[in-house]
Amino acid sequence: MLSSLSANRRIAAGLLVNLLSSICIVFLNKWIYVRYGFPNMTLTLVHFLITWLGLFLCHQMDVFTPKRLQVRRIVWLALSFCGFVVFTNLSLQNNSIGTYQLAKAMTTPAIILIQTSFYKKTFSPRIKLTLVPITLGVILNSFYDVRFNLLGTVFAALGVLVTSLYQVWVGAKQHELQVNSMQLLYYQAPLSSGFLICVVPAFEPLTGDGGIFGPWSLPALATVFVSGVMAFLVNLSIYWIIGNTSPVTYNMFGHFKFCITLTGGYLLFHDPLSLNQALGIVCTLAGILSYTHFKLLEQEEGKSRLAQRP
Repeated sequence: MLSSLSANRRIAAGLLVNLLSSICIVFLNKWIYVRYGFPNMTLTLVHFLITWLGLFLCHQMDVFTPKRLQVRRIVWLALSFCGFVVFTNLSLQNNSIGTYQLAKAMTTPAIILIQTSFYKKTFSPRIKLTLVPITLGVILNSFYDVRFNLLGTVFAALGVLVTSLYQVWVGAKQHELQVNSMQLLYYQAPLSSGFLICVVPAFEPLTGDGGIFGPWSLPALATVFVSGVMAFLVNLSIYWIIGNTSPVTYNMFGHFKFCITLTGGYLLFHDPLSLNQALGIVCTLAGILSYTHFKLLEQEEGKSRLAQRP
């Protein structure tokens, strides 16, 4: 009884850490862009370095055991890791939080399209039908967003594409290399940092207003550091939740974060919200919930069929 209660408390604590860190990083990054104008790729680099440092400390505390990997086998994965974080942050920088958040929902249709086209994976008709309200809701919200702009749309689309590729490749690499997510990220983070260090000077100024080396105020640097810590906590808590509950639990919890992040964006940054945008949000959320419901149902049906086999 006591052990069960203790386990439930640990799970609740993990969910709370993930909730707070996931929401905080979105709002912190948006604040950093709006208030300080901090360069995007440099912020991504800071996130990667702090994530790797955090994983190194976890390794020293025996939270996980690294597995030696050949760098050449994860080069493309590390590049896609750079791309999805950079483009996702650029989407956040150039869009309202509502449009940014709903654009991320298009990752699910994109992953299904990639897996169907290149990995010969099949999906049931009901799963495919759930993509209709998701896509329709995102289009509806974006079309009626008063801050809609071509550059933000391009970054959002690139973010969805690269994020989808990254998620597909992560699953494939974990299976191919027989590693867990933390073992893979332990090598990805420093490799991705190395790539960014090479290209950041070509895209972002080194000095002056908006330059990498500032001048930046102490509050700006402190906010950037806290944002990096939140990025590490998001990654760590995701793996912990999935390892101690299930991917379905994490996805269902993600819907709750989805709603809070949207609400927070409109309250904190005064993003305008029209009736048509609200309908788009509801439409997208209905599609996401339907997708999760049918995936859970198919998993249960699969388990039942396996149990019935002689």
